[in-house]
Amino acid sequence: MREKRYVGVDLHRRRFTCCVRLESGRQFLSEWRLEQLPKFVKKLRPTDEVAVEVTGNTRLLHEAVSPHVARVVVVDPNQFGVISQSVKKTDPNDARNLALYLAKDLLPEVRMKDAQHAQVASLTQTRDRLVKLRTALKNKVNNLLSARGMELEKEELSSEKGLARALSFQVEELTRFELGVIVDQIRSLNRSIADLEKVIEREGKKLKGHQNLTSIKGIGSLGASILLSVIGDVKDFQEEGKLASYFGIVPRVHNSNETERYGRITKRGSKLGRTALVQCALIAKRYSPYLARYYEGIRSRRGTGRAIIALARKFLGIIYRTLKNNWVFQDFPNFVLEESST
Repeated sequence: MREKRYVGVDLHRRRFTCCVRLESGRQFLSEWRLEQLPKFVKKLRPTDEVAVEVTGNTRLLHEAVSPHVARVVVVDPNQFGVISQSVKKTDPNDARNLALYLAKDLLPEVRMKDAQHAQVASLTQTRDRLVKLRTALKNKVNNLLSARGMELEKEELSSEKGLARALSFQVEELTRFELGVIVDQIRSLNRSIADLEKVIEREGKKLKGHQNLTSIKGIGSLGASILLSVIGDVKDFQEEGKLASYFGIVPRVHNSNETERYGRITKRGSKLGRTALVQCALIAKRYSPYLARYYEGIRSRRGTGRAIIALARKFLGIIYRTLKNNWVFQDFPNFVLEESST
């Protein structure tokens, strides 16, 4: 009977290093070019287990390999210290470590979403980067004007009228030129962000659960699309605590002898997802007396910061149950469901 094999793959843009580890501990290293992937797949066995790090082309390898093996484990190197903190950081060593810890079943696994969720997630990430770039450029305009004793209201640059006003100030020639370049870039970003948002909302509506989430007062179409692109299939999470952990909105736990202390939230997972969750939760509490009472009760005892996190965690629980039970709200503030969803 053949020995079971554990295959560690250190993947790069055009090549990958493979370590095949047998149950006996023997190891075999090989180097492959990415265009040789079909040939590599033919050498795999149905009983093999494969581990690969997250990179830009991990999905390509995952989709090629997964139909031909028993299991594919995708690993985040930031959570796998043996690789990310290794002194001996080489491709063969990384592949060996992946194969070794795969054999021990000790790898922190990353979920691979289906192509539809992954594509929407990519769109939302691009939008987020452009929004941050736009914010940086707006700050630069305000700094240039402020240095000359000229002030704009914080949100003025969000409108075309405010951008035109920024160009109307009397400043020296070089500063006028710089302001003109920056304002042109902000206008271009405004158009690109608007285009992205239209596509995200259009494609987001195709994701399962979109109608459920938008029935929650406080979650708009864009927010629902972002949250669903992060969550993927809610069935992947056995309980809401697992989803909260995935969002990084659970506290760190420190154990010392018999003492257990809780610290700040872990902030693992998608920062964009957490931001969307917090924003939607704060809007939802304006409409929901239940959420408003919960928030105010914690804020009065523990402060605003902790109250916001607690509110987001509570709201994520509502999102989880809504998706899990296929709820659609007729009246979210009073938790009244549509008849068809009960």
